[in-house]
Amino acid sequence: MTSKRTGYIFVFTALVIFSIQDAISKHLGSLYPPVFITMIRYWAFASFAIVLASRSRGGLAAAVRTKRPALQVLRGILLAVQIVVVIISFSTVGLAHSQAIFSAGPLFVALLAMPLLGERVGWRRWTAIIVGLMGVLLILKPDDSAFDTKFLIPITCAVMFAIYVISTRLVSRDDSSMTSFFYTGVAGAVAITLVGPFYWTTLAPADWAWMLMLCITGTSSHFALIKAYELLDASEVQPLTYLQLVFASIIGVSIFGETLNLNMIVGSVIVVGAGIFTVWRESVVARRDARKPEPSSSQTLP
Repeated sequence: MTSKRTGYIFVFTALVIFSIQDAISKHLGSLYPPVFITMIRYWAFASFAIVLASRSRGGLAAAVRTKRPALQVLRGILLAVQIVVVIISFSTVGLAHSQAIFSAGPLFVALLAMPLLGERVGWRRWTAIIVGLMGVLLILKPDDSAFDTKFLIPITCAVMFAIYVISTRLVSRDDSSMTSFFYTGVAGAVAITLVGPFYWTTLAPADWAWMLMLCITGTSSHFALIKAYELLDASEVQPLTYLQLVFASIIGVSIFGETLNLNMIVGSVIVVGAGIFTVWRESVVARRDARKPEPSSSQTLP
């Protein structure tokens, strides 16, 4: 089996597990405080991050070492808060609608990359961003009724995750991916543990099994995604992640009785298409910039 084929299997496995994880989060989020659920989940995630870091090259000492400690901690806290809001979104808006709006994530990343990273966005990506945002507007207006303010929840999630991606790009200039993963798990776990006990709730015996499944899917999905990125480029992985919208729609309709209307379906197709084009164009520009020769000293003007 080729390494690329193995990588695609890891991507598909991660997306299936992520979808199961989202369904469990929606179930538990409708019964218990999302902060409490996130705290238990992060305890497992942090343990996994520590074990993985200790087995990496250089061990824990190398993983803890960072040139951007404040930013690493902030991005870890940001993701923990974002997951709380995601669970609220699943319980309030539904799996399918939430994932449809989350699909606009790459568009928000492209928009934020300009002021925060100083990246230049050409007319092709600007066109994709505008078209994609029009698709989001279709999703946000599922019928002839007025705009429902509850859709602000998944929009907030998408923007928060875009900021997390931007901050991850920033720290990747100085730190290894293992260092970033370590701080994502540990900083997030510490932050949520400072708040979570105030929301402590007694779980029903059957729901402890669901919570255990949530912890298992949370760690195994990240492991599968890490293995996928070891074998594939980000530009090869990202387009496949939109399959999670398909899986979420299937689970939402078949298990939770959610409904899909024409506006949502058309809007999702537009958003996914625009997102895939944006990711592809970013990879093309990155490869082109990488091939540009660096100016020699004789070419440098005084």
